[in-house]
Amino acid sequence: MTRGRATARRSTTARSAVPEPGRQTGAPAASDARARIERFVDVVGEWTSWIALVIVVLMATNVLLRYLFSTGSVWSQELEWHLLVPLVLFGTSYALRHGEHVRVDIVYGGFSARTKGIVDLLSAILAIAISALFIWFSLHYVQQSYVIDESSQDPGGLPHRFLLKSLIPIGFALLLLQSIASALGSIEKLRKSGR
Repeated sequence: MTRGRATARRSTTARSAVPEPGRQTGAPAASDARARIERFVDVVGEWTSWIALVIVVLMATNVLLRYLFSTGSVWSQELEWHLLVPLVLFGTSYALRHGEHVRVDIVYGGFSARTKGIVDLLSAILAIAISALFIWFSLHYVQQSYVIDESSQDPGGLPHRFLLKSLIPIGFALLLLQSIASALGSIEKLRKSGR
């Protein structure tokens, strides 16, 4: 047996194991996908935040009109809660993206980094499942509203309620995307903590 440096022969499968330049492997591709989803959620969340200002102005106007001039309209009062729908549905994804969602920090804060990663991953998987169910069940709800061209039951109320209801599957689709991004982030953290 000869002593010296060991040299490895190039195997026939070596090319398949080494990624081509410009091609991403699993972890960087997942990280890139997560970053794109989170950028999208940030843009939607920042645009949606302006709805809060619109709601404040609308409510203040309605109150002033009602108490100073004894007038008001049904459509403007309905518009208040119609605007709350996108604020809540799209804001949920934004809150999840920035870690501002509700969690029991007293318990969670005492966990190790690995346990936090596992809890975050399980929470993301649960959020994905719940979002998928809401999307699935709300599609018929929106379709039914569209078919009958549902409108407000109050005289002078807003028409085409299916437009508002269509935000339910859209909002949960955004939450599903952010949950996928959170799951990818949790997997990435678990991989790093396992090293």
